[in-house]
Amino acid sequence: MTQTLQAVRGMNDVLPDQAELWERFEETVRDWLAAYGYRNIRTPLLEHTVLFRRAIGEATDIVEKEMYSFVDDLNGEHLTLRPEATASVVRAAVEHSLLYNGPQRLWYMGPMYRHERPQKGRYRQFHQVGVEALGYAGPDVDGELLLMCARLWDDLGLEGIRLHINSLGSLPERLAHRDALVRYLESRAAELDADSQRRLRTNPLRVLDSKNPEMQPIITGAPRLLDFLGPESIQHFDGVQAILKDAAIPYTVDTRLVRGLDYYNLTVFEWITDRLGAQGTVCGGGRYDGLIEQIGGKPAPAAGFAMGVERLIALMRDEGGGSGTLVDVYVVNQGEAAARSAFRAAELLRDRGFAVIQHCGDASFKSQMKRADASGAAVAVIIGDDEAAAGEAGIKPLREERGQSRIALDRLADAVSDLLYGEESE
Repeated sequence: MTQTLQAVRGMNDVLPDQAELWERFEETVRDWLAAYGYRNIRTPLLEHTVLFRRAIGEATDIVEKEMYSFVDDLNGEHLTLRPEATASVVRAAVEHSLLYNGPQRLWYMGPMYRHERPQKGRYRQFHQVGVEALGYAGPDVDGELLLMCARLWDDLGLEGIRLHINSLGSLPERLAHRDALVRYLESRAAELDADSQRRLRTNPLRVLDSKNPEMQPIITGAPRLLDFLGPESIQHFDGVQAILKDAAIPYTVDTRLVRGLDYYNLTVFEWITDRLGAQGTVCGGGRYDGLIEQIGGKPAPAAGFAMGVERLIALMRDEGGGSGTLVDVYVVNQGEAAARSAFRAAELLRDRGFAVIQHCGDASFKSQMKRADASGAAVAVIIGDDEAAAGEAGIKPLREERGQSRIALDRLADAVSDLLYGEESE
């Protein structure tokens, strides 16, 4: 017997019942992005490995342990499935000189790949929606990114998502803080866990990102990067906070927030929920002013964020966002003449903008009515050979106690509209 094949561990199918909620999320996101003037960009799933090593940082967990990288046997190229998209978007902007005519507001949506231990909210193939504002230097764009997120949570009907912000300052400020941090951590080296001891040698700032409860007292006592910021960095951070205060968006200044990628500077932020267990960050981002030059372009400022689609979908489902239907009408039919008439009826309804499922195949009227009810449709249109011969159709509401009536096919769309939206609708 042939062995049944299954999806790769940590890479999940999105089945039709789930996909309806995904489609609703994606439609909301597209409208939201258009409202802020962002334009779509689509980059390859595969990039040269060096792009991510250069952009993300050699000493990050992503590059060290999580990338799906391989050598192409045909030409010897070192390739990687993208673990995140900011590097790809910046590469595309540099390669195609997108900033030649001025700053760009760009967005993307799609799958990313990291070889992690699968668990709720963390998968090996996962999806992100991201925004990149390229060529904008001031705190006003940082603030706009945060206001955008707050609006999306409202558009999606999500509550309890908290904002944490911090500033990583400039490179010289981070280096001064790094020296102080290393001295502090070395003085307590015996108390560090294995991950922190490794990061102390490669990327000390990431020690502050440890989720190990035993590390928290050490992290609490560590030097704060905020205390090393100069006047310009402080002014930038104050500008971001002023925008949040003017918009009445609550936030917490989290001095231990560093993010997991090396390219960040100045503002960094995370939106966090308590409803997803350990994977509580649903969106994160910040400013990365040096990345465009690092990838080979002319120096230019930039900022952006990425949000985890699976995590937001899970929150939507918890909020009841999975309820409702995408189908308006189910067309029930039996008999050869009725089937031909049913095609005409379904197309007339689609011409008026209704979502219609037409029954195909042999089944009794009773069985078809059960399927109509299970489809979530609000109305069943019923056609037998008698109705077909008369150029009519039966029409029956499925979500309220009202009887079945018959109507001429040329008036069917109006009758369905009256049932769905009231007799005043046109």
